[in-house]
Amino acid sequence: MFFLNKRWYNTEVIITNNDAIGDLRMDFDIQYLSFFVLQVDGQGEQADKAFKHYQTLDQASYEESTLKDFLDGELMKVAKRKVERNPKSDQVPTKIGRFIVEPGYNLDTNPNYNMFNRIRTAQTSEDFKDNSEQLVRAYMDTSAIRGGALLVLRAKFNKYFDEPFVFVLKCDFEQKVASITDEKTMIRHVERAITTKNMKSIQYPYMPEEGMLEEWELKIHQSSHARYFEDFLKFVEYHQSMPEIVKTQVIQMAQQHIAETYQEESPERQQEEEYIEAWSNTPVREMQEKWTPEQVVEASAPIIEHQPEIELKLKLDHIDVKAMLSDFGVSLHIAKVNGKYVIVIEGDSFTFEKGVSPVEFLKPEPLDEVLKKIGR
Repeated sequence: MFFLNKRWYNTEVIITNNDAIGDLRMDFDIQYLSFFVLQVDGQGEQADKAFKHYQTLDQASYEESTLKDFLDGELMKVAKRKVERNPKSDQVPTKIGRFIVEPGYNLDTNPNYNMFNRIRTAQTSEDFKDNSEQLVRAYMDTSAIRGGALLVLRAKFNKYFDEPFVFVLKCDFEQKVASITDEKTMIRHVERAITTKNMKSIQYPYMPEEGMLEEWELKIHQSSHARYFEDFLKFVEYHQSMPEIVKTQVIQMAQQHIAETYQEESPERQQEEEYIEAWSNTPVREMQEKWTPEQVVEASAPIIEHQPEIELKLKLDHIDVKAMLSDFGVSLHIAKVNGKYVIVIEGDSFTFEKGVSPVEFLKPEPLDEVLKKIGR
C-alpha cells in the first residue's frame, strides 16, 4: 500500500507494505511509467475534476523506485487473469474489447487504437509522458470517475515478445487508513492511500495465451457494475455474453417460425412479430405455450452445440430449478395437469446439502399416484 502526501505537488511516496502476490515473478521489464493522481470532488456532472502528473520513470529510474516493490508481480497477474470471450453473464469484471473500424479500413482509423499505439511506440520519456497525459485527459471525461492514482506503463514480456505491452492501472483512494506509529500515539491518520487490491486495469494488446498477441483486442478489468473503461473507450466493442447470444438465436428461431406459419403482411403475422418484440424486452417472462417439446429440442440443439454447458433456469411459483438446457426432453420434462404446470425431473440419486429436513427420509410414491393427487 502507498501513502500519498496530501499536498498536491509533493511527490513523496512512502511504501508501508507490499501487496504483490508472492508466487508471481515479475517477468515484465518496465520501459516507461507515468504516475498521475486524480482528484475528484463532488459527483456526476457537477464534480470538480483535476489531475496531476507526479513523475515519468524510465527503466533505470523505475528499478530504483519504491514503485518497483509495489507493482512486483502485478503485471503478470493482470496478463494471466482469466477472461471469457463470451462470458456467462453481462455483469462480469473482465472483458475482451475489440477496436471498431469501418469495413475495409485499417486499425489506424480507430482513435482508441491510435491513443494506445502512440504510447506503445513513444521514443523518449517526454513523448511517453505527453501521450500518457492525453489518455488521462480522455479518462477524466468519464461521468463516474473516482479519485485515485492512475499509472500508465509500457513493458516488455521478454520471454516471448520484442513488441511491448501498454498497461493502464487505476487504484482508488482507500478510506480510513492509518499507519502504526509508537506505543503512545499508536496510529497516524493517512489522508490518501492506494493499494493494488481491487485495482482496475487495461492491457493492450490482449494475449490469448503466452506467445500469442491479438493487436485488434485489449483486455479490461473493472468492478462488474462499473463502466469506467467502457465509457472511456468509446471506439471499442465487447463480445456478446452467452445470454445475449442465446437470446438472439431464440428470437431468430421465433421469427422463422412466424414466417413459416403466417402469410406475409397478414394481420396475424404482424401481431405475432410485435408480440415477440415485446417478449424479448421483458425481464420476467411466462411460458408462451407455442412450440411442441420436439420443436423446443430442435431449437435448442444449435445452442447446445455452441455452448454445451449453457444453463437453464426456471421458477415455478416460488420454487427455483437450475439445470442445463441439454437436460430438457432428456431428464427434465414440463407438463400440464388440470391447468397447472408440472415439472418432472428424473435421475438416479438424490443428494441433500445443508438444511436438514424430514424429506430426506421419504419413500417416494409411484409417479402415477402423484399425478392422480395433482389431478384431484
